[in-house]
Amino acid sequence: MARPKNQGARREALIEAAGRAITGRGLAGLRIKDIAAEAGVSAGSVLYYYPELDDLVFEVHQDAVERYVSLRHTRTDSVKDTAERLRAAVDSGLPRDAEDPVHRLLYELHGLADRSRPHATLMASLFAREVALYTTILEVGAAEGEFTLSAPVAALARDLVALEDGYGLHIVSRNPAVDHAAARDAVLGHARTVTGCPRL
Repeated sequence: MARPKNQGARREALIEAAGRAITGRGLAGLRIKDIAAEAGVSAGSVLYYYPELDDLVFEVHQDAVERYVSLRHTRTDSVKDTAERLRAAVDSGLPRDAEDPVHRLLYELHGLADRSRPHATLMASLFAREVALYTTILEVGAAEGEFTLSAPVAALARDLVALEDGYGLHIVSRNPAVDHAAARDAVLGHARTVTGCPRL
């Protein structure tokens, strides 16, 4: 790992290295030396910035959530056609395949939510932000007359996120019955039903 000139950059480099280590090895048995090897530094260098592994893992989770939300907005915010924007949202919310690094990392880290309040809060925050993304798209589509919503918008938005999460888990878990294309078609099929929009 190149030696950044400031502590913020060094921490950022360690967060990225830890994310790669978690994606490749999983959280079970993760060690400081795994992160050090991924970063190309000594274990002591990692411990200097993160004496507690849990603190580094939490920062990895924060970073992963922010990058994922930013990615979803990048993929959707510039799309003007509402139906196409919803299609882009669905596409961005599903793993490309079992090796998708962003989704693999998030699913791994979300597993900490049942025993860590800070991780649970991050997971809930991500869910709320994804629901907000769909809520905006659905409200705009309804206002334009593109969508005829079959239920309250908040409920429909939550269902779309939950469907993404469920199918995404099967993709990263290597379920041979589910791939990105099949999951996208299934979520869009549900979206067509609840919006009355045949273009989906």
